Amino acid sequence: QVQLVESGGGLVQPGGSLRLSCAASGIIGRINTMAWYRQAPGKQRELVATITSGGNKNYGDFVKGRFTISRDNAKNTVHLQMNTLKSEDTAVYYCAARNLGSSGYPYWGQGAQVTVSS
Repeated sequence: QVQLVESGGGLVQPGGSLRLSCAASGIIGRINTMAWYRQAPGKQRELVATITSGGNKNYGDFVKGRFTISRDNAKNTVHLQMNTLKSEDTAVYYCAARNLGSSGYPYWGQGAQVTVSS
């Protein structure tokens, strides 16, 4: 099994920044892609960003250069640097992981609340 633990959420004013982190533990040798998803109240969960073990990155269309995903393979962690935050970025942010060759994400963290409000 793989355990994922997010940290770094909180309250921030519009235009501010936050950095989320996700630490992976357990049987992590086969993990390839790690991702961040988010879910706002009353909305479907949406993809924020993904990163492979080789460093290939993809972002949701709404990110528009404001967020950066990074990964430290030696420490089994993935980060999401979020800048120029907007009120519509308010959501629970989830870390997810999958093994090479998997189509879905079987491993999820418990979520970190991000609230953007003045």
